[in-house]
Amino acid sequence: MKLKTHKTTSKRIRITGSGKLQQPTTSAQHLRHNKSNRILAAAKGYKITAKGNARKFIKLLPYI
Repeated sequence: MKLKTHKTTSKRIRITGSGKLQQPTTSAQHLRHNKSNRILAAAKGYKITAKGNARKFIKLLPYI
């Protein structure tokens, strides 16, 4: 039986050339006016996913 890919996770997670997982940084959208420019600049782009979370994501993405 084929395993199903978790579609939401597949749209949010990227894989680097070395095989690490990247996910979008948080705190970029909601309540922006309360946050400093430094925080908003740091919230742009992607960050490397922690190893513990990466294991969980890999289970949701069996064919990556």
